[in-house]
Parts: sequence; C-alpha cells; structure tokens
Amino acid sequence: MKITQVDVFQVRYGLLDQTYAWSGGHSVSSFLSTVIKLSTDQGLAGFGEVCPLGSAYMDAFAAGVPPGIRDLAPSLLGQDPTRIRSVNNLMDSTLGGHNYLKSPIDIACWDIFGKACGKPVATLLGGRRVEDYPLYRAISQGTPEQMAEAVARYRSEGYRKFQLKVGGDPDVDVKRVRSVLSVLNPGDVLVADANTGWLPHQAIRVVNGLIGSDVYIEAPCVSYEECLTVRRHTTLPMVLDELITGVGPFLRAYHDGAMDVVNIKISRVGGLTKAVQLRNLCESLGIVMTIEDSWGGDITTATIAHLAGSTRPDFLFTSTDFNSYIDVRVAPNAPWRKEGRLAVPVAPGLGITVDEKALGVSVLTVK
Repeated sequence: MKITQVDVFQVRYGLLDQTYAWSGGHSVSSFLSTVIKLSTDQGLAGFGEVCPLGSAYMDAFAAGVPPGIRDLAPSLLGQDPTRIRSVNNLMDSTLGGHNYLKSPIDIACWDIFGKACGKPVATLLGGRRVEDYPLYRAISQGTPEQMAEAVARYRSEGYRKFQLKVGGDPDVDVKRVRSVLSVLNPGDVLVADANTGWLPHQAIRVVNGLIGSDVYIEAPCVSYEECLTVRRHTTLPMVLDELITGVGPFLRAYHDGAMDVVNIKISRVGGLTKAVQLRNLCESLGIVMTIEDSWGGDITTATIAHLAGSTRPDFLFTSTDFNSYIDVRVAPNAPWRKEGRLAVPVAPGLGITVDEKALGVSVLTVK
C-alpha cells in the first residue's frame, strides 16, 4: 500500500458557549482546525486532525499548518502508511520539531492501518479496555459565582470531573476554587488549571490558601523549575501538562517526583504513536493520565477515545469530548457524550465516517 495523495482542509469551529477564557487574559470564540486526508493506491483513506487553542497557547499556529504540511507531503508520497514508525522517522528527519504538524498525519496513518486490518484503532493500541469512560468539563475563567454556576449546570448533565481555568489573581483564584467546591458532591473531582499563568510566589499563595481542600493543581507556572518549586511547597496533588512534550521531559518529571498526574496531549507530543509510548510508560511507572489534545472536533474526539479506551481504567484520570463544545460536526457518527461519559468507537480505523462536504474545499493538495 502506498500514499498517493495528501489533502489539507481547514474548518472554523465556533464555541457553543461563545467564549473560552484562561490565564493571562487569553480567550477565544472560535478555532481554526486542520484536517488531513491521506489517500492510498488501494482505495483506503485516513483522516487526522490538529486544532491549536488559538495562537497564544503553546507553540502551535493553526494558519501555519498547511505550509508545514506542504513541506512534509512530498516525502510521504509512495510511503506505506501502515509502516507507521517508519513514517514517523521520515517526518522527523524531514522537519525538525513542529510536533503538531506531524500529529494529524500520524493519526491518519493509524486510521488507514485499522481499516486495512478491519480493526478499531483501540485494538491496535493494545486492546479495548472499556466500553466508555468518564469525561471532565473545562470551565472558562470567570467570577467565582459564574464558575460555580457553570459547574452546577454541567454536573446536572452527568459530568463529575471539572477543570477550572484559574491562573489569575491569587485571592480571586482561591475564591473560585472554594466557590466551586461548595457545589460539588462526594466523589466529584476538581482540578484548578492555571495554564502556566502564575508566578511562583502567586502559586504558593494559592496552594497555601487551599490547604485541606480536595483539589488538584495543574500547570501552575511557565517553567519546569518553577512548577517543581510549587510542588515542594504543597501536599496537594500536582498535574503537569504543557511542559510534557515527550519522553525526556516526562522522565525528568517522574524522577524528580514533580507530578501525580500527567496530561498527554496527542498533538503536543506528535501523534498517537508517541502518545502511546508515553501512555505505556505511565502504566509501567504508576502515573495516572489525562488523555486529550489541545482542542478539536469529531476527528480529534474519536482519536482521543481510542487512546483513552485502550488505557488501563485505573490509570485514566480523565479525558474530554471537544466535539460537544463546538458548533460544527464533520463526522456525525463520531462518539458523543452521554451523562458525562464517552463511548469508544468499535468500527475499523477511527470508527467514524467523515463528511467531506463539511470540510469544504481543500486548501492544499499534493499528489
């Protein structure tokens, strides 16, 4: 089997809740997502997606994806997409870094591989472990009262895990957390996610202000050393996210005891192939995981579902369903939330049927 054509589509997603705000005064009302289609000489096609959370979050630029794929695509033509590690090696030797550009190509290869085998991707990633799994709901930054109201609303829809966007004024952030804790029930899980927005002294004030509270602290500061300092000042469980870009940073954090939970973002590490490597390390070393991506729609949500669904349930801290946040469906049969949980697709490949009309006209074709 050989790749014969690479098509690139870009789709604009609007947020159903109008806006999504996090630390540093950043917010978005829509996302530019890139969908990759790989076609083969045997009539099989695979799809992958990458959707950066705006231009201010991590080193991923949505408008730069098509030019990056334009440089990568010629080397992909003629390659066997089922030889996924070889494709990854080729991408890494052709373009240094830029993991987010490689991620949708890697995902599309897994989609083709599954279709060629007649197996869902979850089976190929180690075997389906669960029928469905629990989701978290991200709560856009607002006043303590607004965030508590949002949590109560989503709790009524079945969610039991919540990720609060904090990373602002320490006093206000403590009030945000306490306000939300007041509307939770036993067994609910709360994560205060600063998205690297605090300086160390601010983060230390927050964790000291929350002593005795049942809350996780996620990504408090911009550098690893700063996060480690905060870690050493608190007994609250710590989640590392943006800093985990691959095996090296993960192992450093593990050996330093810097985290209790790691957030694996598929595009951040370069695709499913490298995310699975991290997942397997976590299961071996005793680190539980949030499995997700920076953002996305139906294709990203299905991709996450296969990785999460093939993970040991006791190691899956939580995950998310990005397609329920947005106003565009590109694969109507993609998994959809039900009472705060998401089912793992069972059909071959990603297990979804992409509506190419919904993708619009290709912005780039290489053949």
